[in-house]
Amino acid sequence: MPTTVHEFVWPDRVVVGTIGLPGARTFYLQVRAGKQIVSIALEKQQSAQLAEKIDEILDQLISLEGNPFSVPTSTPIELVDNEQLEAVEEQFRTGVMSLGWDPTTAQIVVEAYPLSDTEREDEAFPDDDDADASEVLRVSMPVGTARAFAKRTREVVGAGRPICVLCGQPIDADGHTCALPEA
Repeated sequence: MPTTVHEFVWPDRVVVGTIGLPGARTFYLQVRAGKQIVSIALEKQQSAQLAEKIDEILDQLISLEGNPFSVPTSTPIELVDNEQLEAVEEQFRTGVMSLGWDPTTAQIVVEAYPLSDTEREDEAFPDDDDADASEVLRVSMPVGTARAFAKRTREVVGAGRPICVLCGQPIDADGHTCALPEA
């Protein structure tokens, strides 16, 4: 069966957003180019790791001697996107993801594959890239857009339930029973 590739080169919009209340949110990576919109579900931890790894790549490029690319150290103000997700129709739930740098276009490249039955939940960024799937989302974004994407994603991930200062567990809206660590 041929692989369906949802490819976005120079997308109009690429964001992580959520649907639902803190503690019961579903995270989505949403990409739009013109009228084409693709939304894939992510785990909160996958979203956080994606933002962290994008920032790591961009920071490495900045410090790379002889780097011919202009990489912003912070989010360009004109690229800030605080809008809600557009209409969400989940394409698939993400399993394996890969992240790379394309020096020919000066873009960060994100690939996401559907969750398979045999994947372990803690493998957001596995070492092998032998993802065998019937579908893939491939997004190429310029460095400024990637920096803005990472910043927004960190903010979305951090906007969940507040953390209890005593036990470190999330505090639900309907209350919290503190589970103090044993001494």
